[in-house]
Amino acid sequence: MASNMEPVAVTSQKHDPAWKHCQMFKNGDRVQLKCIYCGKIFKGGGIHRIKEHLAGQKGNAATCLRVQPDVRLQMLESLNGVAVKKRKKQKLAEEMSGYDNTNSSGVEVVNNHCGLNTEIVLLPVPEMIEHDGDVYANREDGTSSKTSGRKKKGRVRKAPGPDLVNSNTAALASFPAMNSKKVSNTVHMAVGRFFFDVGLPVDAVNSAYFQPMIDAIASQGTGVVGPSYHDLRSWILKNLVHEVRNDVDQCTGAWGRTGCSILVDECGIQERVKQGTIFLRSADISHAIDSADVLYELLKETVEEVGLRNVLQVITSCDDRYVIAGKRLTDTYPTVFWTPCAGRSIDLMLHDIGELPTVNMILDQAKSISRYIYSNSVVLNMMRRYTFGVDLVDLGTTRSSTDFMTLKRMVNIRHNLQSMITSEEWMESPYSKKSEGFAVLDTISSQSFWSTCALVTRLTDPLLRLLRIVSSEKRPAMGFVYAGLYRAKEAIKKELVNKEEYLVYWNIIDRRWEQLQRHPLLAAGFYLNPKFFYSLEGDAHLHIRSLVYDCIEKLVPDPKIQDKIMKETASYHGGVGDFGRKMAIRARDTLLPSESTF
Repeated sequence: MASNMEPVAVTSQKHDPAWKHCQMFKNGDRVQLKCIYCGKIFKGGGIHRIKEHLAGQKGNAATCLRVQPDVRLQMLESLNGVAVKKRKKQKLAEEMSGYDNTNSSGVEVVNNHCGLNTEIVLLPVPEMIEHDGDVYANREDGTSSKTSGRKKKGRVRKAPGPDLVNSNTAALASFPAMNSKKVSNTVHMAVGRFFFDVGLPVDAVNSAYFQPMIDAIASQGTGVVGPSYHDLRSWILKNLVHEVRNDVDQCTGAWGRTGCSILVDECGIQERVKQGTIFLRSADISHAIDSADVLYELLKETVEEVGLRNVLQVITSCDDRYVIAGKRLTDTYPTVFWTPCAGRSIDLMLHDIGELPTVNMILDQAKSISRYIYSNSVVLNMMRRYTFGVDLVDLGTTRSSTDFMTLKRMVNIRHNLQSMITSEEWMESPYSKKSEGFAVLDTISSQSFWSTCALVTRLTDPLLRLLRIVSSEKRPAMGFVYAGLYRAKEAIKKELVNKEEYLVYWNIIDRRWEQLQRHPLLAAGFYLNPKFFYSLEGDAHLHIRSLVYDCIEKLVPDPKIQDKIMKETASYHGGVGDFGRKMAIRARDTLLPSESTF
């Protein structure tokens, strides 16, 4: 009987998540569904029966023993969601049926006698509506609006009067869930219509001010009239400029108390304090971008603009021209630190690791897979069905991080990719018969490829985690740089064991870390984080403490204050006195150090 079954394509109109995990066949006049995991065929019950089968819900269908745990959980959540919606619908029906034909709010519910299982809700209309004179033209006392003549050309009707707005709002408030979905769709369509009419990029909805704008409009009811062209270019613009200046003044006011860091990149110069980061200035040096002298003069001007006493450090890229300019700047201003960008240094470590022959070969094979899949829409859609919507490429902040994050993503969905290339759908596809398709089949089927991928992922994952930390703006990452690199080296040593093998990776890290390792501010950030400092073993304490003393001598010119700090650092270093209390020891792993490390 199975031989008479003809496969039927699952159309895009079927939105239930269970359709991704079954195949549809036509057997005569009947449609049957087949589980793609265990092969069980269901002759009835529809997609709901398949969902119960995958979720392992006892009752109408046998449990699938081969389905993946994440799929089982997804189906179970979908079933629970359907049940919740059904209960809400029943509750709403009960609430609606409880209303009398005439209730205290003036809302009438009238039965529909047209054979439909629905009711008509009549909302109250205010007895008198006061119209603005601009709404209807040439209207005299005692005359109807029908006799008022034609509407003036180009005139825009104003918002309804307050009586109408308040009455309708009160009436609709009696039914909070009646039209919520319809209202949301109406709002979304209106927003989309505006976006596409003026050509706004859709990622504008990710703006921090988008949802507050929606909330502000909704809070004023239905009578809101948007700002005009002249409003936007006049008083609104002036008020926003005033707000920005107040924010900048708050940041600049903190310079004298906490100091600040100057961030320099190819896009501009920013200033960062505890209160936040502000854009300071930009300069066009495209004619001399490779000149260290021009960069030095630019950095010098910026330091003088902010004020020498207010500048703690200047952070730049670790390229050669920035290194030369940064060292000249510290010679000119001995109290200012030049700090190479930790994120850029870690990215260069990943880049150098990617240049190793074994790693480079694995990355090339992984890229060939992703290129072939993403170059064919049919193959891409097939892959997304087998990975349940998970993309193959995982975008990072840099090219090197993207390569290794994508490699990790491929390891995580390895079994999904193998299921795809062994399926009938792939075998019958014309793309599998091309030379690139055979290469993809060989690579994904190779056990050595996956074992090497997993090894490379374990070696680079600590560096990727550290890169995410230093790229985050949620908290200062200065103390995490030392700890992260120490842990990355220890993870590599534990993974490879053989000294000759792990020293290859250690040398790459040390070569790029050389500038960061000797930096007093980074050492101080590590030293003042008790969770990291007290967990460090060996003679590294001595090296770090020496750099902390360099930091103190540079930032604290008063000898008396230096002596006081020295006494307290001795207690901190030995974990004695108040630092040795039980509650202080417990707090080492739970409390973050002061956020004023910048």
